[in-house]
Amino acid sequence: MVLGMSLQTFTLVHTVLSLIGIGTGLIVAWGMLTGNRFEGWTAVFLLTTVLTSATGFLFPVPFSPLLPSQIFGFVSLAVLLLTLLALYVFKLAGFWRWVYVGTALLALYLNVFVAVVQAFLKIGFLQALAPTQTEPPFLVAQGVVFVLFCALGVIAAMRSQSETVEA
Repeated sequence: MVLGMSLQTFTLVHTVLSLIGIGTGLIVAWGMLTGNRFEGWTAVFLLTTVLTSATGFLFPVPFSPLLPSQIFGFVSLAVLLLTLLALYVFKLAGFWRWVYVGTALLALYLNVFVAVVQAFLKIGFLQALAPTQTEPPFLVAQGVVFVLFCALGVIAAMRSQSETVEA
């Protein structure tokens, strides 16, 4: 039991939060590319992404030794803290606009990275292609995701100066 839920239900809630975070994050990223900031979508993206990272620590796994998933969760939460500070405390003033763009996209990338990992673990035909996640199909998939996010980050950073706010 986790938070009064069976492990299966808790895993489903965690997964749904993650998928909502990815979906709304893609909308936020689109806004960055088009020079628009969608405040409502951004709030949902940040909330569900924080909840995804936080709930990851509630899975019943040993805390010692420190697991890669736990390190990943700490990194994600640190990135999200900077994102939240840039947006809600420093109101994207000056340097903080770039911090927001970079950290919001990094938070989204981290979620997508984990989604690719989980897809190769849970989806039969992908698992068959890369059972240990060291095989070329997995590495190519993660490489493509990385390159796409790098390109997205560069374009979004260049366009961040002309951003407008939409509901």
